[in-house]
Amino acid sequence: MKLSGGVEWALHCCVVLTTATDPVPAARLAELHDVSASYLAKQLQALSRTGLVTSVQGKAGGYVLTRAPELISVLDVVVAVDGGRPAFVCTEIRRRGPLATPRESCTRPCAISRAMADADAAWRGALRAISVADLARSVDEDNGTGALAGIRTWLTGQSDGDAAVPAG
Repeated sequence: MKLSGGVEWALHCCVVLTTATDPVPAARLAELHDVSASYLAKQLQALSRTGLVTSVQGKAGGYVLTRAPELISVLDVVVAVDGGRPAFVCTEIRRRGPLATPRESCTRPCAISRAMADADAAWRGALRAISVADLARSVDEDNGTGALAGIRTWLTGQSDGDAAVPAG
């Protein structure tokens, strides 16, 4: 299964939002990640439509997580951005061609369909088991001690113009 690039951006934004004490404007998130604000806005809208983030209006507005990051799974974000369709859709090839299996003989999915469904379920289970909080805990480990704190400081505008901060 190929995921859209929007999934990666949405996950990074969710991780960053775990550090925020105030709403974070989409433009600020886009700047942090060096991505087009309009592109990132689409991912944030997808997260908002599914209730993972909410948009706070006004001068101090922006995006916030709607629940604790421990309660948002990677799968939640994948489904919000790319939808919940399975990676494989069986088209019942066995019922085609000169040796087609009659419809009434197809009482259960074929072995290929079952294998693909099992793989999809395992993949979804693995993503369901990882929370945004789990990802956030890995930021300092992956990017150096203090990286997440640096992101938090940068988001508040206290270090504008400083060296780039790893983006979670």
